[in-house]
Amino acid sequence: MLSSSRLSLRLSLRLPLLSSRASVRLQARPALQLLPSAAAPARPYATSRASPEKTAAFKAETRQLLDIVTNSLYSDKDVFVRELISNSSDACEKLRHLQATNAGGLAERGDGAELEIRIGVDEAAKTITIQDSGVGMTAEELEANLGTIARSGSREFAASADSEMGDIIGKFGVGFYAAFMVGSKVTVVSRSAKEEVGFGSVWESDGGGEFSVRAATETDDVDTETAEVILEEAKDGKEAVTEKSTTTTPRTKTGSTITIHLKETDYEFGTKGRIEEILKKHSNFVQFPIYLNGERVNTMEAVWSQMPSEVKADTHKAFYKFVTGGFDDPMYHLHYRADAPLEIKTLLYVPSFHSEKYGMGRMQPGVSLYSRKVLIEKDSPDILPEWMRFVKGVVDSEDLPLSISREKSQDSRLIAKLKTALTRRFISELAKFAKKDSEKFKTVFWPEFGSFLKEGVCQDYQFQEPLAKLLMFESSKNKKGELTTLEEYVGRCPPEQKDIYYLCAPSRELAESSPYMEAFEGSNKEVIFLYQPLDDFVFSNLRQFEQRQLVTAEKGGLEVDGKEDADEKKEGEEGKDDEEEGDGKKEGEKGEKLSKEEGEKLCAWIRGIALPERVEECKTTTRLASSPAIVTGHESGALRRMMKMVDGAAENGGGSGDLGKQVLEINPKHPLIRALSVMSAEGGDKEELAKIMTEQVFNNAIISAGIVDDARTLVPNIDKLLMAMVDKK
Repeated sequence: MLSSSRLSLRLSLRLPLLSSRASVRLQARPALQLLPSAAAPARPYATSRASPEKTAAFKAETRQLLDIVTNSLYSDKDVFVRELISNSSDACEKLRHLQATNAGGLAERGDGAELEIRIGVDEAAKTITIQDSGVGMTAEELEANLGTIARSGSREFAASADSEMGDIIGKFGVGFYAAFMVGSKVTVVSRSAKEEVGFGSVWESDGGGEFSVRAATETDDVDTETAEVILEEAKDGKEAVTEKSTTTTPRTKTGSTITIHLKETDYEFGTKGRIEEILKKHSNFVQFPIYLNGERVNTMEAVWSQMPSEVKADTHKAFYKFVTGGFDDPMYHLHYRADAPLEIKTLLYVPSFHSEKYGMGRMQPGVSLYSRKVLIEKDSPDILPEWMRFVKGVVDSEDLPLSISREKSQDSRLIAKLKTALTRRFISELAKFAKKDSEKFKTVFWPEFGSFLKEGVCQDYQFQEPLAKLLMFESSKNKKGELTTLEEYVGRCPPEQKDIYYLCAPSRELAESSPYMEAFEGSNKEVIFLYQPLDDFVFSNLRQFEQRQLVTAEKGGLEVDGKEDADEKKEGEEGKDDEEEGDGKKEGEKGEKLSKEEGEKLCAWIRGIALPERVEECKTTTRLASSPAIVTGHESGALRRMMKMVDGAAENGGGSGDLGKQVLEINPKHPLIRALSVMSAEGGDKEELAKIMTEQVFNNAIISAGIVDDARTLVPNIDKLLMAMVDKK
């Protein structure tokens, strides 16, 4: 024990090195000399003799290094509370371990004090006091641990312990100096559990490069107790009159008390409310009780550290509301432990709703990263993919490699593996939920969070296949409102069907009445209906499912039941029969549909005369029954709608670009097409009217395809058509 005289010591710097000494090789190089002048005789270059190998220790400017540690290491000043609470928790854990192992007879000599952390905020004096009932330090330990930057007493204690110390937090030996971020002076009074008598020792510094250590007196550290004193008993229905009385006694229990005298610029931390806010953010789940001005702060337990089978539903509800700050109950939860790629404890929640649909902007990640129950990164963007931002919860790892500020992980590759493992497990559990209660998944989860899974299909190619199994849509074989999965669709497919067909439309009614559905009438082929602009984008990215291609019903040359080739063959035979009948009938009256030659002639007229700037190719098709024409091979209507959703697309013209030339397929059986064939061949006014009618047929086709950005552009042709009808009368 040091004497009571003040001992001023120069702060010793002992940086942790990979080896105890750093080897530095010093090798001299040949010295360069000026070239000789003309008057002087030339001499050879001189070469210095090599100096012997030398070994030296690294040096550093103590004051500058301390300034870096206290002012440049952490991103936020409020981290000082987390660091000091972590140190206090480690001190309590050390004492518990020593008492459990009876090291040095501490089990019999313990003072019986509860292992706890008490914080006092004196708003008048602008001080913060953090007191623990842990193992404490001797004067020598104060000098060695607090007087040496980057020396971790907790790490050394854990290394020397006989059994594993899983709950020790500190490892770098710099957290204590975070106190100087907000403090102009820091005083530590500590009494070691190894000391049976005395008041301990005092360590004090202003963070300027020096500190002092001395023996403590009875006034250096006191225990404060506050109690209500009854001044007047309750009587005649009146309440008793009381007042609070505070008593102080010299502290004789083991542990440490840190007093921070706040800088004028950091008085904001000198209020109870501010410290309570920081405690609940960073240290709420520290395993030992934390009291702030006599009131317990960390009342919520770290539920994720408990065995999943032991946590009740009500506990999950309470914890979910605590971590989210919401009032709803979770829809699902995932609570598990894993050992690879590192040991983790995970507790994830699916909320009952999300806020993006209310126009409140894009949600931020909702899962926080902890290490040994201490917050490392709130709402970390690195441990889950962006499409899982609706998920809330906690991921805790005891052996996560952290940066020295303990605000980020050091190993980005390990974090990437952790993200992959968490994502895979979440999707797997979601699939189990869907099978266990398919009705809840279809009617509750999917309408609320289905768009996030679709986003995952587009973004997360690694998990496209398992995510695709969770996608749900309506189809032509199901009733309105009934959803089906792609797996269920494949299960209903005929063995010979190699494709999965889908159609984009704003509603089921429009999908069922679409001309593109006519090809599937009378066939056994099922068509998935996609109602949202995102859906077509999802299928374009997915491309195939279980080795079956995803094919849009709007595809050109679509073959359903293999009828296309047979119909074309039949069409050719009918054309031959018409030719053999002679020219007794007018063109267009030779049968119920145009001959192959008539069809080709009409297509050439449409492409070359009627719509040369709008039609790239025109051909007849057998896929239509009641509609006169369709456009195929066009730019995806859903893709165009997606472009409209991009920020600024409408203002920059990105959502209303030129359609470009289209492929027009006409129905040779339709009366309107047969009439156009006759009118286009007659010339004169009838041909002009045929041009107007053909343009309207084309406009109707692009409307059915859903690729019209602004329907107002189609109005002028309708007016022309009406005027032609008026003139005809």
